[in-house]
Amino acid sequence: MRILGLDPGLTHTGWGVIDVAGNRLRHVADGRISSSATTPLPERLARLDAALAEVITAWQPQCAAVEETFVNKNALSALKLGQARGVVLLAPARAGLAVAEYASTLVKKSVVGNGHADKDQVAHMVRILLALKEAGSSADAADALAVAICHAHHAQSAVMRELA
Repeated sequence: MRILGLDPGLTHTGWGVIDVAGNRLRHVADGRISSSATTPLPERLARLDAALAEVITAWQPQCAAVEETFVNKNALSALKLGQARGVVLLAPARAGLAVAEYASTLVKKSVVGNGHADKDQVAHMVRILLALKEAGSSADAADALAVAICHAHHAQSAVMRELA
């Protein structure tokens, strides 16, 4: 199974693609989609949508997983992030992919074993689990790979429960 992991953000959205065969995980690709705060919001959202469509076309994932975002900053920041998150959820759904969502604490617990792990710990475990020299091309990409790994673990657990 090929999984697209997504870490939504308006300025930077991380993406990572992994292949899963049984309990084996393999890194396929990763990257970051960025936009400038000086660009009008509609253009930023359109760019995010177009870039995600390119990623999906290029790497042909079979499903997607998105990290739920939690923001306790000001209301305007939360609203803008929510709009970007909407695009991140829409793009794979529009491509016909099933989209799962995971809380950041569950992603961290699945990858590190601690739901309150810091970014360095997550990146370190992503590097180990995917046998990489670097944990993705950016911190955002490493987070997206962690989301994909989380989905791989939870999707396998769901299959095992169905077989039992």
